[in-house]
Amino acid sequence: MLNVNNTTPEELQQKITAMREGGKILGNLLKDLKKHVKPGMTGKEIDAWVRKEIVRRGAGVAYDMLDDDFPGAICISINDELVHGAPKDEPLEEGDKVSFDLDIYYKGFFTDSAFTMVVGEKASPAVKNMIKVTESSMWEGIEQVKPGVHIGDIGYAVEKVLRKGHLGVIENYVGHGIDRKMHDSPEVANYGRKGHGYKLVEGDTICIEPMSCLGKPANYVEKGDNWTVKMKDGSIGCHCEHTVLVTKDGYEILTLPD
Repeated sequence: MLNVNNTTPEELQQKITAMREGGKILGNLLKDLKKHVKPGMTGKEIDAWVRKEIVRRGAGVAYDMLDDDFPGAICISINDELVHGAPKDEPLEEGDKVSFDLDIYYKGFFTDSAFTMVVGEKASPAVKNMIKVTESSMWEGIEQVKPGVHIGDIGYAVEKVLRKGHLGVIENYVGHGIDRKMHDSPEVANYGRKGHGYKLVEGDTICIEPMSCLGKPANYVEKGDNWTVKMKDGSIGCHCEHTVLVTKDGYEILTLPD
């Protein structure tokens, strides 16, 4: 993440402007994606649509820039898949839980966002509640953001909501700093202690991304594609995320749609 103390006002404004514009593109794309997804569509069909939309909207496919090749333009994680799901040929079914995680590149900067939904109309009450609680934990974490706040304060707030909702808290995957690098310091964990960790300053940009599950939090990377993270006990996983700018007296969410 750019060192704000060693950045000129012009450079900082360039970053903020680019990430606002890129974040808006990303937010609107994900908003449209949520409407686009239907039972019977395959992950690879959705991935092709997303790739086309990223380019059509004037941005770059960020996952093409990874050192380790990711087989797609967007992460699609279904049911017991938690994160980093590689797009597959299997069609989505009514009632499937699916998480979408997308980075895009715009004018030299990255933005990152994710959401979880149920395909079709038949959602189990437990899955619906998991999504609701996980999203609430993200908003609670975001509400902590302002200059002088420690990363541990954010993690504490996120974890408190998840545990109150009786969800498994994923600890081995975390949020992160972001701007010219897709994933940068500081790590933004979904657990923490108040007053501990990196202290936020105006101009910082971070990704807050709670991950939870209906069972135990233990997980593993699928050997088949070496990307998809799955829950060891086969339970359902959940993930949501926004890119957040630290402002003079609070925060600005950069990846909200219009």
